[in-house]
Amino acid sequence: MQKTYYKSPIGILEIKGDENGIQSILFDDASTTLEVTNEVKIPDSLQNCVSQLDEYFSGERKEFEVKLNPQGTDFQQKVWQELLNIPFNKTRSYLEQTKAIGDIKAIRAVASANGKNPISIIIPCHRIIGSDGSLTGYAGGIWRKKWLLEHEGVLQKQQTLF
Repeated sequence: MQKTYYKSPIGILEIKGDENGIQSILFDDASTTLEVTNEVKIPDSLQNCVSQLDEYFSGERKEFEVKLNPQGTDFQQKVWQELLNIPFNKTRSYLEQTKAIGDIKAIRAVASANGKNPISIIIPCHRIIGSDGSLTGYAGGIWRKKWLLEHEGVLQKQQTLF
């Protein structure tokens, strides 16, 4: 397993993976005091992922083409796979997500699986919102979810006068 750190506009990301694919992209708030630059030597197996994250954050990429290898239960895998069907600039409610996997009674289990998504941003759990349009739950923090949805054009950026 190889690892690198990526400095994004919304914090440090820890990326883990190998030739079998990316296993995790998680926010690493503990590393905010470390000097992380995107000029460090990146393992070959993670280079494509880092390049595509650069393109995403610069507004050039809307779909990722990275080999993924998240570790989880069969149910979690099913939920995460369905998240990949939500296009850039679109959202889906937890209820819609539950219907999409074919088990309307599993809404709490779907929400739990979304919360355990090990591959932030690329598996877009940030695109799941409440039925009323509210920005509910995000393991990386609601402020990051809001930023990502604004970046993707789902939400309009809030302008402040002061």
